[in-house]
Amino acid sequence: MKSVVQVPGSVVEGQSFEPAEFIAQLVRPDIAGLEEYTPIAPFEVLSARLGFAPDRITKLDANENPYGPSPKAAQAIANFPYKHIYPDPGQTLLRDGLAKYLGLDKEHILCGNGSDELLDLILRLVIEPGDAVINCPPTFGMYSFLAGVCGARVVEVPRRADFSVAVEAIEAQFDQRPTAGRIKVIFICRPNNPDGSMVPQAGLRRLLTLPALLVVDEAYVEFSGQESVAHWVPEYPNLVVLRTFSKWAGLAGLRIGYGLFPLPLMKHLWKIKQPYNINVAAQAAVLASLDDVDYLLRNVQRIIAERERLYRLLQTVAYLRPYPSRSNFILCRVVGRSAQELKQNLEKRGVLLRYYNKPGLDDCIRVSVGTPEQTDILMDVLQNLR
Repeated sequence: MKSVVQVPGSVVEGQSFEPAEFIAQLVRPDIAGLEEYTPIAPFEVLSARLGFAPDRITKLDANENPYGPSPKAAQAIANFPYKHIYPDPGQTLLRDGLAKYLGLDKEHILCGNGSDELLDLILRLVIEPGDAVINCPPTFGMYSFLAGVCGARVVEVPRRADFSVAVEAIEAQFDQRPTAGRIKVIFICRPNNPDGSMVPQAGLRRLLTLPALLVVDEAYVEFSGQESVAHWVPEYPNLVVLRTFSKWAGLAGLRIGYGLFPLPLMKHLWKIKQPYNINVAAQAAVLASLDDVDYLLRNVQRIIAERERLYRLLQTVAYLRPYPSRSNFILCRVVGRSAQELKQNLEKRGVLLRYYNKPGLDDCIRVSVGTPEQTDILMDVLQNLR
């Protein structure tokens, strides 16, 4: 028997619809056809699915920090006395702390529930139906996903074979007359996820001459030798730089990022930001992390050293072609065998990597940099696979 929905006040009072048909009439057609973003499962889900205890899983699939947060951060969360009180909508202490850390005026700083929330806020602020954004794949999938959610056209300007950004091809998009909507935003991930490459600063300055907002995502910048362009923000009216505490500070589970914005943009972002978007546990952890930067940066240096070791070891595996990286992961092309089967075989042994099979990433895996012990486990499995 088919389920039906009674719709009061319809043209025919009490008219019945099948639920799927009824919902289909409500949902935006562009959302109905939107490709879902594929997230990575957490330890507890992986443990149940794979049949391994969490401590037997070598999790190298989500670019998480294997050393976790500062001990001061965990202590600050435990000791925070006002968990029953709403957080500060003005993010006062956070912005004060970040201003001191960055050496920038706090009026340029806005924090988000992960930098993903800030990406969403930017797009909701500037995109009207039919407007376009430029995406440079292969890159972080959230840019095109959120652009689609906000109703933007996604103009893809693919990277070259070496993953460098085709700056002249982006410039050419502004020489064309679009049939609908203007290009409002250019997304650049630097270092780029999933390959770890850097767009030269000269290329960014060229992009900043274009009549669009340039969003530079520096989620992994601490692993790049600190080659940030955050200090450019007061200089350019169309530059946004996004950062996060997920990677270098080990706070991925607490979801906190921040952005540096031109002042004319900030007043509008404050209008549309959810008032209590940063929870008090995340605030306490960030403030404690900023009080323990030396400890965290020592862990960053350990990850960088292990990245270089891992890169050399991956070069010894006959069927892998690793790419140099300035981040906390290494992308590898799989040669002479299926990357998907390789991922599945590793997973059966409790080793988790990210697998790709899309334009520019055919038969590729991405390996997050773990501890030396995790590297040893990975290499032992890779070298003994038949």
